[in-house]
Amino acid sequence: MKSAVETLNPTRVRLTVEVPFEELKDSLDAAYKKINQQVTVKGFRKGKIPARVIDQRFGRGAVLEEAVNDALPKFYTEAVNEGELNVLGQPEVDITELKDGELLAFTAEVDVRPEIEIPDYSGIEVTVDALEVSDEDVEKAVEQLRERFASTNPVERAAAEGDVVTVDLQAKVDGEVLEDGVAEGVSYTIGSGELLDGIDAAVTGLEAGGEATFTSELKGGSAEGKEAEVTVKVTAVAARELPELDDEFAQMASEFDTLDELKADSRKRLEDTRQYEQATQAQERVLDELLKLAEVPIPEKLLADEVQTRKHNLEHHQLGQMGLTLDKYLEIQGKTAEEFDAETSEQAVKGIKTQFLLDEIVNKEKLNVNQEELTEHLMRRAASSGMSPDQFAQAVVEGGQVPMLVGEVARGKALAVVVEAAKVVDTNGEPVELEDDEEAIETVEAADGSAEAVADAAEEAAKAAEEKTEA
Repeated sequence: MKSAVETLNPTRVRLTVEVPFEELKDSLDAAYKKINQQVTVKGFRKGKIPARVIDQRFGRGAVLEEAVNDALPKFYTEAVNEGELNVLGQPEVDITELKDGELLAFTAEVDVRPEIEIPDYSGIEVTVDALEVSDEDVEKAVEQLRERFASTNPVERAAAEGDVVTVDLQAKVDGEVLEDGVAEGVSYTIGSGELLDGIDAAVTGLEAGGEATFTSELKGGSAEGKEAEVTVKVTAVAARELPELDDEFAQMASEFDTLDELKADSRKRLEDTRQYEQATQAQERVLDELLKLAEVPIPEKLLADEVQTRKHNLEHHQLGQMGLTLDKYLEIQGKTAEEFDAETSEQAVKGIKTQFLLDEIVNKEKLNVNQEELTEHLMRRAASSGMSPDQFAQAVVEGGQVPMLVGEVARGKALAVVVEAAKVVDTNGEPVELEDDEEAIETVEAADGSAEAVADAAEEAAKAAEEKTEA
């Protein structure tokens, strides 16, 4: 077999392959055997029909077609390996010549990873938010905890902001009561904004037994988006009572004995959260600067496929779970279809560039992925997916996604290398020392049997990583 590579552009090549006919022998034999099992000829046992009879009865062309279809993937792969190409996606194959007994020739156009020159990232400088937690922040966090322990007590007075009212609702559109426009015994906190626009003003000042009518745009149901006349009747009013902020509250709401200890813990939690947010911000801003420095060509088909995948996932998974159509989502977001398409394309370009560039840094820096790193990554991914670690690990292995996880961890390490080389300061001009962000993310403990499943998946991934490094 002879092959040659022609570069069409930085992300696409054309392979020209010529195969001497004798190299098709195995595929021809397989073709005759396959046809033998599929047809019957009077006078011959099934599977024992001579090749010359098959040629006479069914035509040599059918045999050649079967043999070529069988042989093409093998010869294409050999040509890719000979050319040392890093191909992306499926090739477009065109058989240019097929001479029985002499030659098979074909071309294959396919996208390839572009060659990327890694920029000097040591000079990158970014500014991130300062890690500051004020007394006000701590008081707000404690107040939110206090709200969770609030109690409600019935009162015989007019409803006011902050009260919890029990209401019956009836919605009419064009004078007709909607089938799904009646609800009874609904609990609502005045001022929360969790129900219909206009309800706060309608129920404020009403005592139990009072009612009012207001107009509002319906947020869901059969008449979603339409103006409705809503009648609301208050059946009960209850006042929310917050517990006193003292040591007794600290003991009730936490593991601490005093309010000062509770506040100190709240401050520490806020500092940890801000520190993680700061590290994430640094990564994002350093990555943005890195992408500005690098020239990364994008294969057109890969970009089109990525855009389509992102749209599909949004429309059929995320929006589908919320009961929204894409048109309704765009309406809520205040975007046109053209703006959405442009934004999706921009995000896809950034995602592809990021992957290409960080993969190149992985290779240059010879970054390896060990089993412990993969196990931690699997645990985090399982937690974010809502699956147990053992279920997630099993799905990863069965879905052949182990190499994908290896790539995710490796690219994370590559970005960490770039961030470490960059100069990061906060808004006060102070240098920022970033901790290992792997430690900043909480991991979940494996349930019974989970650790073994995760370890198995991580071990398989580690082997894949080693093979990739050796290659």
